[in-house]
Amino acid sequence: MKITEVKAFATRPPEATRNYVFVKVSTDEGIVGWGEATVGAVSVGAVVEELGATLVGKNPFRIEEHWQSLYNFGHNVRGGVLHMAAISGIDIALWDIKGKALNVPVYELLGGAMRDSFWAYGRFDGRTPDDAVKNALSWVEQGMTALKGDPFAHQGLFTTVESERDALAKVKAVREAVGDDVELLIEVHGRLAPHEAIRMGNALEEYRPFWYEEPVPPENIDAMAKVTAGVNIPIATGERIYTKWGFRELFEKQVIDMAQPDICHAGGILELKKIAAMAETYYVGFCPHNPYGPINTMAALHVDATCPNFLIQEGGHGSWYQHVVKGEFPFQKDGYFSLPEGVGLGIELDEAAMLQHPPGEDSHPEGYLQAAHFPSRQQNTWI
Repeated sequence: MKITEVKAFATRPPEATRNYVFVKVSTDEGIVGWGEATVGAVSVGAVVEELGATLVGKNPFRIEEHWQSLYNFGHNVRGGVLHMAAISGIDIALWDIKGKALNVPVYELLGGAMRDSFWAYGRFDGRTPDDAVKNALSWVEQGMTALKGDPFAHQGLFTTVESERDALAKVKAVREAVGDDVELLIEVHGRLAPHEAIRMGNALEEYRPFWYEEPVPPENIDAMAKVTAGVNIPIATGERIYTKWGFRELFEKQVIDMAQPDICHAGGILELKKIAAMAETYYVGFCPHNPYGPINTMAALHVDATCPNFLIQEGGHGSWYQHVVKGEFPFQKDGYFSLPEGVGLGIELDEAAMLQHPPGEDSHPEGYLQAAHFPSRQQNTWI
């Protein structure tokens, strides 16, 4: 079997709030694999096709070899979200091909499943405490026992007293509304400086957060370590960190309690399996990030199935999935995903449907990654 084409599809399906980029790898035996390389920039498609052209004529089964050749594509072309998302999308598609060719699910190629269901979470975002409660209860009614939300409405690295008070009010209101049996995952999107992250972490502790996610920007691991040492809440991070090398220091310095690599950014199926194994040696939970598309969700579930330190899976809630997936997408039920069925990844994408819905302008849903309505102490609002 030989690879004949690697093609990217950029699309914004109806009801979707951003553009998505999917990867199709074709072979001379008619077996097609699907991957995902969504990053919020359709330009990643050009990287997918440039890298993919180097694989034409090669055996799709040699996934590790291809990963290494794509990662070492050029001396100065290494790392960064566009490069890694392109590699990830191609890697996922190659695993899909291999599973289909061997007539087994991908997880069987990774050591076999060790669980049949996967804990998932909903959201509790909102512009006001009442909005956050309404959103939280809508997910609880669907059976969710864990909810994640970003209560911080400011922009810039330094918050205000008003913004801090507002964030605490949201978390308090949600905790009181859902009770103690629902886990609350506090997301920060790197919006805080270390001293403010510590102060807010200590103030949030009474609401028993399940984790405190990306309290400071990801570039400075020592700054994150300072927060870890200053709070009594599990620290989670990883959505903006790529490859096993990016996670190495976080594990070695024991900075985090939960690792959140994104399968369509961090390097794909093969790399996530390696990151999970590294995390396991430090007793760190494996909790893949995913606010993206159906391929991302399915690929992550195949890795989750095989990892002893898997804890909880994000994503898989998009009603728009039905516009691009052939057949029914296996949405979570009562707060859990089920073990994927079928061979390869277990789903197929509708190429014609994606072509009917070209990419457009990105937008975020109401209450998620809220626009600032509190002034920052600094003029810069790029965080």
